[in-house]
Order: sequence, then C-alpha cells, then structure tokens
Amino acid sequence: MPGSPNIELVLFDLGGVLIDIGGVPPMKQLARIDSDEEMWQRWLTCRWVRSFERGECSADDFATGVVGDWALEVEPAIFLDAFRSWPGGPLPGADELVAAVRASLPVGCLSNTNAMHTDDQFSKYPIFDAFDYRFLSFQLGLVKPDRALFDRVAELVPVAPERVLFLDDNLVNVAGATEAGFTARHVRGVDEARAALVALDLVGA
Repeated sequence: MPGSPNIELVLFDLGGVLIDIGGVPPMKQLARIDSDEEMWQRWLTCRWVRSFERGECSADDFATGVVGDWALEVEPAIFLDAFRSWPGGPLPGADELVAAVRASLPVGCLSNTNAMHTDDQFSKYPIFDAFDYRFLSFQLGLVKPDRALFDRVAELVPVAPERVLFLDDNLVNVAGATEAGFTARHVRGVDEARAALVALDLVGA
C-alpha cells in the first residue's frame, strides 16, 4: 500500500480473526439483539465484561453481573458453562498464516480475553505457542478499545507503534489502535487478515 510504513511486528486479535468465537449467535438470541455490531458494541462496553477481561472479578461475579445487567433469561451458572465453551478453536488456515508471517517478522496476539478462556482453550492450541508476544487483557489489567491498553502495548513492544500492524475484527478497536499510533486494519477471519498482509507485502499472495 503506497505510503505505508515499514512493518516490523504483526499483532493479531484472536477471536474473530484467528479463532472462531461461536458464542455470538447464542448471545444475540439470549439478549434479543439482531446484529453482530450491536451485540459487540454492548459487549465491549459492558462493565462486567470489562471487569472480567481486566482480571478484576471472579467468573461467578461476571456471570451474575452479565445475566442481571442484560436481563438474560438464564441462570448465571448455565450462562457461565456456555460462555466457557465459546471459543471454537483456530479457524482454517490460521496456523499457516501466523507461520507465514513469522518466517520474516515477529508476531504476537493482542486480545481482550480472560483467564478462563486462556486456561481452558487458548493455551491448548499450538498457535498460542507460535506467538513471540502475547498481550492479553486480563494479564495487563487493561482492555480494548481503551487508549491506555494501546499505550501500554506501545511501551512493551521493541518498535515504534507505527511499525506495528494490528489486525482486529472490531472497528472500535481498530480506531483505538490507530489513534494510539499503530498501523491497524479491520479484518474478519483468516482470508481478510491474509489480504491485509498481502497488501502490505508482508506475505505472498
């Protein structure tokens, strides 16, 4: 892409880019929400989600809070059991794409997540071990799309923010990263992520 900076590090969001998050349809149904965009907007701004993904509350408190605030017609324990299984594993081609980038550049993940999903799901995927950097919200105590999260990551990476390519499936997160000086692209799934990387000459077509 003309005018693009030289990228020296690629950071992937996990859910929706490299990993299937299967909980969106059932959550939309439970919350009686029609669109993915509305669901994500509410999810990303929910005080209980933000607290849990900052590592500030227990899983039980998270479930009770979400069920109460969202007026969900389900018991908190049942909601939590379903939430635990939301990650559906790496999307087809995800491992290969990360490996292709890592052949020439360091790679990492930058994701809003929690200890439950990390311990029960993500840590068991081989792709998780392929990252040179892992920036997980519950470990940092910060969440996307907050500026503080991106500023903290900028302090932790070894290159200038504009030389970091961040790929995320939520526009609000892309906007937050861009405002903090990162090179960011809105992508959904592996194919769109690959297209963005090809456009920047970071992987072959």
